[in-house]
Amino acid sequence: MSDLADIKAAARKAAFAARRAAHEAAGPGEAGHLSQVLAGHRGVPLSGYMPIRTEIDPVPAMEEAAAHGPVCVPVIQGAGLPLKFSRWEPGCRLKEGPFGAMIPEVDDFIEPEILIVPLVAFDRSGGRLGYGGGFYDRTLEMLRAKRPTLAIGFAYAAQQVEALPLEPTDQPLDMVVTEAGVIGFDRG
Repeated sequence: MSDLADIKAAARKAAFAARRAAHEAAGPGEAGHLSQVLAGHRGVPLSGYMPIRTEIDPVPAMEEAAAHGPVCVPVIQGAGLPLKFSRWEPGCRLKEGPFGAMIPEVDDFIEPEILIVPLVAFDRSGGRLGYGGGFYDRTLEMLRAKRPTLAIGFAYAAQQVEALPLEPTDQPLDMVVTEAGVIGFDRG
């Protein structure tokens, strides 16, 4: 394993512990700030995600957004491939996808212009540490090559770290929304 891989593995381990503690202490209304941010983008195709393990839950904000425009969730197609996004609606029939995330039972693929991105840790420069598969990095690179694409990290405030071990292929976030507020990043 390379030095960077070792550093990322250690960072993930610490971040998972912080996220677990935040998740256990969380109360209602975690997605309130996310709903406020999304209200400024009504009708724009949006990808959320169905939370797994101790991820913060964006579903209440997704339900609100679905009343105004298309909402979808990521579907993993395979290792090394970008994500595809299947249309989701509140109450739609779901099935278990890869890694245990629920996905719509019937595929209806669309391309989002806004992605709510789950993460393990983030820093104040827009860096994101994910699970290590590179799915969101590949996907954001592909989508951003076609059109402006807004990447909104959604996390507990406790998932913020001083700095992350990043690689040139890591796609930056445009903002992070937590249960405590919104952190924007100036991309110049």
